[in-house]
Amino acid sequence: MSNAAPGGRFLTGSTMGHVIRMTVTGSIGVTFLFLVDAANLFWVSLLGEERLISALGFAWTIQFFSVSFGIGMMIAATATVSRLIGSGNRTEARLQTTVCAAAAFLLQLIVTIFGLYYRHEILALAGATGETAALAARYLVISMPSLPVMALGMVGSAVLRAEGDAYRAMMITLASGLISMVIDPLLIFGLGLGLDGAALAVVTARVLSAILSIWFVMGKHDLVGWATAADFRRLSVPFTLVALPAVLTQLSTPFGNYILTSVIAGFGDGAVAGWTVVSRLTVLAFGGLFALSGAIGGIFGQNYGAGRFDRVKRVYRDALLFCAVYTLIAWAVLVLTSSFVVDAFQLGVEATEVIRAFTLIAAGSYIFTGALYVANAAFNSLGRALYSTLFNWARDGLLVLPLATLLSGTFAAAGAIYGQALSGIIVGIAATIAGWIYVARLEKRHRVAASG
Repeated sequence: MSNAAPGGRFLTGSTMGHVIRMTVTGSIGVTFLFLVDAANLFWVSLLGEERLISALGFAWTIQFFSVSFGIGMMIAATATVSRLIGSGNRTEARLQTTVCAAAAFLLQLIVTIFGLYYRHEILALAGATGETAALAARYLVISMPSLPVMALGMVGSAVLRAEGDAYRAMMITLASGLISMVIDPLLIFGLGLGLDGAALAVVTARVLSAILSIWFVMGKHDLVGWATAADFRRLSVPFTLVALPAVLTQLSTPFGNYILTSVIAGFGDGAVAGWTVVSRLTVLAFGGLFALSGAIGGIFGQNYGAGRFDRVKRVYRDALLFCAVYTLIAWAVLVLTSSFVVDAFQLGVEATEVIRAFTLIAAGSYIFTGALYVANAAFNSLGRALYSTLFNWARDGLLVLPLATLLSGTFAAAGAIYGQALSGIIVGIAATIAGWIYVARLEKRHRVAASG
């Protein structure tokens, strides 16, 4: 750590206040972005072909893997930059931002090339066939080249959260989402581009978010520095130590999603269409939880960098409380609006059963999934990112397939939804306990390491 005087807006004031402020502003932006994605799906559904919705579901399953690389590097950027800001070393923080952005862009470019080259084979493994597979592949060709640019936007947003600038981090997603929402129907219906128009709207939103994030990080906070080759060699080490396990952690979710899609695909395009709607409902209803895990990373990092271990424990506790209250409210809304969702998307019997399985029952499991996100944020920001990897893969790589397969034998496609929920409950409980033990013993470990 630097000997400079600690600095950062998360080092004083109510920890719950910081958790709520960062999460609410983050959730507004994230939820709005997911609302745009749901609107995108809704506009496509008005074309009257269930096959198009199914194609979007398969395409998103594949693209989810690529996006997860960006999310992992975003987590690493928040953790490394916030620690430097908390210790008062803004010069190093600026250089670290540059290293994070360059690494994210290059890695996302490699992933994009690989995904595009093998798109047909990957879609086939997911269960996509015939015209549905061809439509999904076409959507990927249009939308995936924008992923490296999106990675820059994600790193910029992460740095803003590390700095504590919740407002501008929110404005990035609000502005890009608003543009996408306006041009979406124009491209799909006005220009008659259909599914191609939906893909182009996604590209536009990603480019705009990257432009805004770079402008805010450089112009408003001066958090980009000119890094030399030596700086890259030196600062890539702490970034890699967090980014590698964080990326592996994030990849578990699309892997689990891929497994579920494969199981559900066995019940036909109607079931996949329902699963596609559930995927959008999940991120829309629980966008606050996804924002929570990103928002508190900076709070953990700054206080850890400043040696405020008492505040680190309070942040963990407050985040869990926020998670529980948020999930109960979101679940209640899903229950009340379940019939409206089914009617709005004009789906068949198989799709309806999948949607109701989620909204009425499985959504409640997000109390434990959200707790897993809190534990992940603590592990990623406090030097144990590999723990997040182990817990997430226990859920998505170890438990999801057997539970989804077992329960789908009794409840058909809805059983896969129940299997996912049960795996989240089991791992969420274990991760929450492990996270609390780690945070509670953090100061003692720090003292032993300092004396040694």
